[in-house]
Amino acid sequence: MIDWQRVSGGVTAPRGYRAAGIKAGLKPSGLPDLALILSDVEAIAAGVFTTSHVKAACVDYCRQRLQAKHSARAILCNAGQANAATGKQGMMDAFESAMELAKVLDIPSESVLLASTGVIGQRIKMDALKAGIPKLVAELSETGSDAAANAIITTDLVTKSIALETTIGDRPVRIGGIAKGSGMIHPNMATMLAFVTCDAAVSPTLWQQMLARAADKSFNSITVDGDTSTNDCLIALANGQSRTPAITEMGIEAEKLGGMLTAVCQHLAKAVARDGEGATCLIEVQVTGTADEASARQIAKTIASSSLVKSAIFGRDPNWGRIAAAAGRASIPFEQDNLKIQLGNFLLMEHGQPLPFDRNAASAYLKHAADNTSTPGNISQRIDNPVVIAVNVGNGHGSGKAWGCDLSYDYVKINAEYTT
Repeated sequence: MIDWQRVSGGVTAPRGYRAAGIKAGLKPSGLPDLALILSDVEAIAAGVFTTSHVKAACVDYCRQRLQAKHSARAILCNAGQANAATGKQGMMDAFESAMELAKVLDIPSESVLLASTGVIGQRIKMDALKAGIPKLVAELSETGSDAAANAIITTDLVTKSIALETTIGDRPVRIGGIAKGSGMIHPNMATMLAFVTCDAAVSPTLWQQMLARAADKSFNSITVDGDTSTNDCLIALANGQSRTPAITEMGIEAEKLGGMLTAVCQHLAKAVARDGEGATCLIEVQVTGTADEASARQIAKTIASSSLVKSAIFGRDPNWGRIAAAAGRASIPFEQDNLKIQLGNFLLMEHGQPLPFDRNAASAYLKHAADNTSTPGNISQRIDNPVVIAVNVGNGHGSGKAWGCDLSYDYVKINAEYTT
């Protein structure tokens, strides 16, 4: 049961957080490119990162920091240069970035976490970053979430932000989040970054477990183009400023907090998928009947990531054979005679047998979904009416979802010209 409500404020909605975003001269475009999220007090920190063997310096840096210390106060993010595949100098730049910010904030450098996004193989423009840090700190505000969200995007058309509130121990508790991502989205934890703040008190082990579960049901269940990034990171802070009793073990309160964390991450993940480069609609794949949840998510993500399925959706072609083929190659065994496929309200296959359906009406359904969400604007409005593909493969209790987007001509154009 949903036991929370939407509030405004993004990452500064929870108590005890400020944020800022500025133009530091890191992007050639001159757009905002440096963001900071700061907790008033040391906060419990958790992170989930890319599994790619080619990683950005910020990923290695954060892993080292979180292994040694399960807390932090600041998250510094630069856009414009990914600082990935930049060797020892890239790692030195990461440590220098943290030290420069720590000096201005007068906090230990170990309390600073980092993220980067941009072109792989390019180091951070350190002179510009160091010159921008004092200005960035001066801009910190309890209403600075939107500025931070705007400063972390690259090819995104819109910013992604949300905040939710519930009650724990008769006191309000909030979780807020911002994210960026549009291309190179197929997380294994795309260039995808997400930052979450929370004002509850929770143990480090439990907070990490909650975040990992939330990632599996959100960011690890989206795809745009099948390319996993070098920079994927999801970082979450919990600073205890709601003054609620500490949550140290699983129970009703932990379930409520974990559920709200998952809801925040799912909103941001769907927003990333809908904002996929060149996309005209969001696709939601629902799979049931598997032995377990992980198997269902694997089939769902295989369908959502199929270039043939994505192309058919863009062409408004209800070609269910591509859905069946993708489900069959997901490496999850099932009996073909049990396969059922539905597109919106159109039942296309049942008991492994094709069914007659109104092809023109099904095509119109796909067009309507794109028409409803094709214009930039409020991202919540753009993810409320996805193309829904429902697949059942048997009688198991497992179920799972994945989200993706269609594949348009513009995706090739955007990426063919990305560095030129």
